[in-house]
Amino acid sequence: MKLLTMIAVMAATITMGKSVAAETGLNTLIEREKTNLSAVPSRKFSGFFGIRNTSLKSRRAEPKLEFTKAWLDSRPPAKGGEQFACLAEALYFEARGETVKGQFAVAEVILNRVKSAQFPNTPCAVINQGTGRKYQCQFTYTCDGHKEVIHEKKAYQRVAKVARAALDGFKTDLTGGATYYHTTAVRPRWSRTFTKTARIGVHLFYRDERYRTALSN
Repeated sequence: MKLLTMIAVMAATITMGKSVAAETGLNTLIEREKTNLSAVPSRKFSGFFGIRNTSLKSRRAEPKLEFTKAWLDSRPPAKGGEQFACLAEALYFEARGETVKGQFAVAEVILNRVKSAQFPNTPCAVINQGTGRKYQCQFTYTCDGHKEVIHEKKAYQRVAKVARAALDGFKTDLTGGATYYHTTAVRPRWSRTFTKTARIGVHLFYRDERYRTALSN
């Protein structure tokens, strides 16, 4: 009986020893892996699990707007659908000779009109409002009797980038919520009844206080 008891005690001791050794080996392995993982760059480690730093990507995708030709030239070629095409064409015929800032200001007026209850709710509808009645339209180039032909390709490519940036939501806040403008070469009667908000290049900008947009508040 004593012999059996001794054998049992020895077996238990051997088993416990193996268990302790296994646990010790596991702890050592975990510590070693912790050390290895800590040496991996966080951006690479995140990539293992499909994690991306979206805030950094967003900052890189949306550089700060600058009213310079260099900034426009750094932008990718502009493209888009019908509304983009209408806005790009309007900027070409209305403001291609303006500074970049002046072009953004004209784009801002058109988009302010889109937001206003006084005008249609798309860029194309705003730009073509009144077209078909000679010199009764909102934008003269659409009803002056001349065919709209784009001869200056480089100028169009630049204003197209302005149109794309404006539609993509780059904030400009240049005109104080203006929904009208005219060149300094003329003085239309309506300009006496509206609030002048800015002068940029050869354009003067006005706001109708009865229909103030969100940008003018």
